[in-house]
Amino acid sequence: MECKNCELRQRQFFCENCLRTHLRDKRLQTQRFAADRDGQVAKASKLLGSVSDGRLRRAEVANCQDQVEDVLCSLASLRKDNENKRERLKLLRENIANRRRTLAMAVQLSPPPPLNHLQSQESTTLSNALARARSGLVQELVEVFNVVEVGGRPPIGGKAGTKGEWTICELVLPVPGDIRRYPPDHINAVITHTIHFLGLLAFYLGVKLPFEISWSGKKFGVGQPWIGACRGTESGNWAKWFQKHPLHLSASSSALISPTSPTESLPLSESYIIPSEASQSSSFTTAFAMLLYNVTYLGYTQSVEIPLSQAGEVLSNLWAVCCSPDLGRRSHQTTPLLPAPTPPSFPLDFAQLLQATAATPTSRARSKSSKGHTHSTAKAVREKIVEEEEGWDLVDDVGSA
Repeated sequence: MECKNCELRQRQFFCENCLRTHLRDKRLQTQRFAADRDGQVAKASKLLGSVSDGRLRRAEVANCQDQVEDVLCSLASLRKDNENKRERLKLLRENIANRRRTLAMAVQLSPPPPLNHLQSQESTTLSNALARARSGLVQELVEVFNVVEVGGRPPIGGKAGTKGEWTICELVLPVPGDIRRYPPDHINAVITHTIHFLGLLAFYLGVKLPFEISWSGKKFGVGQPWIGACRGTESGNWAKWFQKHPLHLSASSSALISPTSPTESLPLSESYIIPSEASQSSSFTTAFAMLLYNVTYLGYTQSVEIPLSQAGEVLSNLWAVCCSPDLGRRSHQTTPLLPAPTPPSFPLDFAQLLQATAATPTSRARSKSSKGHTHSTAKAVREKIVEEEEGWDLVDDVGSA
């Protein structure tokens, strides 16, 4: 306050009550400002904490992205490495396959390892004993099925001999060109006997045939026979014919061309001549060619050479096999082992045999038609050939692989 006399500013004096009130107001203001300060400090700390957490999260995300990029780069490198290894593995497999084929051919062509005198003598004795046992079984088999040649005569006085007809169980098995001279029941019966004879002969000799016989009744000899290739090598071009083909005819139908089902066939009078665009996926001709191929291969295993021109003479070829001097000496089950059917040394190609078998019926049928010795059913076939010869093609199953 200012003095009225000297006009100097002096300290202001308060009473006790005013000081108490003033101190109380100051204390309240201090408390209020402290509360505001604490709120601001807490808010600032919270904001600073959120910023720190965000920075940490962003740092973690960036680290994860870097790791993902590293993993993607590693994955791309692994994929490239895998592709290179796949190519190398493919080349190694091809080389191994080539080496195996070369080794198999070398094993077939190379002579067996030398044996000492005792082992050689024992092996020869055992081989001779097996051959004699197998020959005895084969002789009994021939007698049971009565495989003989009927008719014909040997060459006498400079005149050429004539061939007779071969029979099994007193039934004639014709060559492919003469099949239509006989009724279907006769063909089915003689083929069934031939299948049984061939199966037992191969079983006694221990030989695995290229084409396997199956029966519609799921049991041996029950139902109708079907034939198809088993697993084999590429030699001979027969292993791809794995589809089953009917080795039988019905009384009113024939399986010479593709049936719609195992029980449906086309009439015998319409089985040899069909339109050129028709499909030939399954036929009796193909099945019969498979049977001929089995017989020819069996002859090869027993050192009997059967040329393509004589492949259709089934019973004659089987008789030659049974009379072979090397009968029973080699098989797929006993030493010395035969190679798997069919080795490259087996000369017959199935496509050639099938072509010859499919072409034979037409030539034989036309030659027989001029002589008048065919069956009544074949007569209808001849008439149809004469009437429609210009617009029809001959059956050819060679391309039905």
